[in-house]
Amino acid sequence: MPTTRRQLILGSAAAATLYVYAAPRAFAAAYPERPITFICPWPAGGTADMTMRALCGAAAKVLGQAIVVENKAGASGMLGLKALVAARPDGYTIGQIPISVTRFAQLGAVQIDPLKDLTFIARTSGQTFGVAVRADSPWTSLKDLVAAAKANPSKHTYASAGIGGATHVGMEEFALAAGITLNHIPYKGGAPALQDLLGGQVDALADSSSWAPHVKSGKLRLLATWGAKRTHDFPDVPTLKESGFDVVVDAPNGVGAPKGLEPEVAAKLREAFKAAAASADFAAACAKIDAPVMYLDAPEYEKFVAAMLQREKALIEKLKLKELLAKG
Repeated sequence: MPTTRRQLILGSAAAATLYVYAAPRAFAAAYPERPITFICPWPAGGTADMTMRALCGAAAKVLGQAIVVENKAGASGMLGLKALVAARPDGYTIGQIPISVTRFAQLGAVQIDPLKDLTFIARTSGQTFGVAVRADSPWTSLKDLVAAAKANPSKHTYASAGIGGATHVGMEEFALAAGITLNHIPYKGGAPALQDLLGGQVDALADSSSWAPHVKSGKLRLLATWGAKRTHDFPDVPTLKESGFDVVVDAPNGVGAPKGLEPEVAAKLREAFKAAAASADFAAACAKIDAPVMYLDAPEYEKFVAAMLQREKALIEKLKLKELLAKG
């Protein structure tokens, strides 16, 4: 029987539909076929960079492909996150999601909706934050810092990883609770902020545990940590809460990809990073900076981010963060 034009059209349409349906599945089955880029939104050598490199190394073993860490620092982690959101959702560009996006998105500092513009892969670890000073500082306790700041409002400086980031907001939350005003000096990450504390350019540093090895070596003094309980490495150092200030900051970060990632590809990444978060290499990297492993799989991680959006909304109003950002 001769083939009619209608049959040819229908046959071609069916073949095209089959191709469109099958192509992504074939791609997902082969993924990954080449190295993956991981965007770290912090400077090389910082605490986030150190832990993310260990995490990526462990995940690469599971995936069978290298994961190349690319540092895109700036804007308190938002520069790298913007690059991640703008990347193709093909699984070959992934990166760290700073939890501070839940704050910056609401402040209008970055045009990202974390629940609409990202594919969540895994929450991986928290951070141990603290206030550190040089060993030759006259402040031997948090009480000393508070007394000095009350005697000389806005005179004493502290460095942070950037305006509106977890270290800046945490320090301002503490200052509000203590009834003091400090002079904030923002940097493009914790690593350069640490260097200026060591060099004597600032009086104090509010950061995740980049200060840890220098506290252990005797170059710096740790006045307080910001977690819910004392840290393993510094059991003699009180928390902010123990010091009388109702402030707890641990800022768990995680791994994500642009929105639109194929479910099969996302599943492979989730499996790899779940194994990586449980690996000895990642545990050792976290232990080195006294950072807690806080793993959550994608669905629970997304719920956590949604809850943080609500918490940050209240914090923005409490600290008048829009006014702080406007002042720079």
